[in-house]
Amino acid sequence: MRAKITHFVLSAVLVVYFVLVGSRGVLLIEEGTPVTVVLGASVLVLPLIGGWFLWQATRFAVRANRLAAELDAEGGLPRDELLRTPSGRIDRDCADAVFAERRRETEQAPEDWRNWFRLAVAYHDARDTPRARKAMQRAISLRESETPRS
Repeated sequence: MRAKITHFVLSAVLVVYFVLVGSRGVLLIEEGTPVTVVLGASVLVLPLIGGWFLWQATRFAVRANRLAAELDAEGGLPRDELLRTPSGRIDRDCADAVFAERRRETEQAPEDWRNWFRLAVAYHDARDTPRARKAMQRAISLRESETPRS
């Protein structure tokens, strides 16, 4: 729940920022000189790009959360079996061992979105965020390509 609140607050702040930047772009365009029109148009592109990235990140999070809820309902969410250091950080060797097991499961059944979801969690625990995101995108893609369950 805390992550959702943080995401909402940061998204709201970004939207306000995009509006402020966009309004400055409009003011520059209204100035009417060739330089300010070009500069204003350039400034207007920034909120559009930022809005697109915000939309994609939110969409990804919603879809991943939907998979997590479905996997939880099936009783298939990965258990937290990782050792922790006294400071609370995940033990790297333990995370690597769990990762190897998840990778093996995924290689045995590469078309099962559940394995990709668990692999994404293992990548995340092993502190490999780019691969965690790619694995989660694969899980989402596989789940969405399945026929809807009744």
